[in-house]
Amino acid sequence: VMSEEILKKLRKDEDGLATYEYIANNIGNCDDIMPKLVENIIQVDRNGQFVVSTARYLHAIDKDKYADSIDTLVKAAIERDREHKYIPDLLGSIWGADYAERVDELNKDDNFRRIYKRVFPKGI
Repeated sequence: VMSEEILKKLRKDEDGLATYEYIANNIGNCDDIMPKLVENIIQVDRNGQFVVSTARYLHAIDKDKYADSIDTLVKAAIERDREHKYIPDLLGSIWGADYAERVDELNKDDNFRRIYKRVFPKGI
């Protein structure tokens, strides 16, 4: 019941900030509704800013535990962030500060490849 109330309130979130803050303030206590929180933030965040922030945050907290949510968020960020203002931050956060030296290896990861291609376009 409590989680339904929270989700109902967060559906009114204007841009994703309230949902991001809820996740950050309740991490570990909201895992049961994480898929719904992720779905909500994707729905309300029009430009990808908080989708990216949430992916980075969950990755920093526990990349294995939240792997499905992170993957869903990263895919959504690629679609949302048309101007590529936020997705470049994912490269270092998710794939490591040395991602630029490991492009060939990381290109096997579909999300990495899609982001890298957008951030560093070249004639392919």
